[in-house]
Amino acid sequence: MRSEYLEVLLSRRRERQVPMAVEQGSPVKEPLYQGNGPLGLREAMESCPRKEVDNFQEKLVEENFYLMTESGEQGRLPVLLLKLNDTAPERKPVVVILHSSYKCKEWLRPLLEAYASRGYIAVAIDSRYHGERASSKTTYIEALNSAWRNGDTMPFIFDTVWDLIKLGDYLSAREDVDPSRIGITGESLGGIIDHDCIMILN
Repeated sequence: MRSEYLEVLLSRRRERQVPMAVEQGSPVKEPLYQGNGPLGLREAMESCPRKEVDNFQEKLVEENFYLMTESGEQGRLPVLLLKLNDTAPERKPVVVILHSSYKCKEWLRPLLEAYASRGYIAVAIDSRYHGERASSKTTYIEALNSAWRNGDTMPFIFDTVWDLIKLGDYLSAREDVDPSRIGITGESLGGIIDHDCIMILN
């Protein structure tokens, strides 16, 4: 099953393998949330309290960057990474958290900070047609409609799984990451994606 799934993902790529490349990014000052309905309660994202850490904000390290996962405009994966700047040169566990439909990686920041306060490297990405991969508040729904009407694309879930495979390769190669302790979770759409990702990686 795993090899068949991976072959399906590879068959979707314009170029079957694109060399790993990383571009420096910067913090997103005005995150793009799509749709016209309510986003949901912010308190839900803050339900996992931070561990008490002296001078937490001063010790918090934020990295914003892009991974090139494939050719084309949607192959540029925006990544937000938070961790504590401590003196211990040990490899840390990683948790990747995925957002739900119409949101973006910045929505998850309270959760990322909570995990970072507990010694994790906490990571979030923008799924396909979300956040920095969107150009308007209707980008995601327009992409869904186009895929439904034209029938010439796979569900974006599979493409985001591809992004996460490449993210896993990148994280495993970092000197501050314990590659045997990389976990993934998500809410709603993010939960569906992480289920598919776990299936192919196990």
